[in-house]
Amino acid sequence: MKKEIIEEIQIPEGVEVTLDGNALILKGKEGETKRTFKMKNISFKKERNKLITGCKQATKNEKKMIYTNISHIKNMFEGVQKKFEYQLKTVFSHFPITVTVVGNKALIKNFLGEKEPRESEIPQGAEVKVNKEMITIKAIDKEVAGQAAANLERATKIRNRDRRVFQDGIYIISKAGEEM
Repeated sequence: MKKEIIEEIQIPEGVEVTLDGNALILKGKEGETKRTFKMKNISFKKERNKLITGCKQATKNEKKMIYTNISHIKNMFEGVQKKFEYQLKTVFSHFPITVTVVGNKALIKNFLGEKEPRESEIPQGAEVKVNKEMITIKAIDKEVAGQAAANLERATKIRNRDRRVFQDGIYIISKAGEEM
């Protein structure tokens, strides 16, 4: 059964919104972000300090897309006002792990005494700072910050060993302001 769904999103103070077809461009004090939304029947409009999205005759799938897009837009508003911050911690029992950032790669040296350093990809737009055992990742886009943290955590995944004994690695301890 199709029904009309129209949702309004309040534009926060200090955020500049530009609509270019299906592309939404936001500018705030932390920077600029852009996202292209792929949708057929879903419309976007900007009126004064509100962003209106919806569909005249929405199916279940279009309803899901509308509310997913609203969540993405709210995350974009939050990101251009205050960057998303993920914190990771290096844990080791015997071999001290060192992490260095070179360009868009993070090198994890001496993990479990390995001679070759492990590499982790850092997506474009993420800022990585290493302070001894703590790694801080900041980005305007929540997905970029989360992907950078996940890449670091996945690079130190231990295979063919008991995880209860070999607990070395890099672990997320705080993501986007939430303690783990």
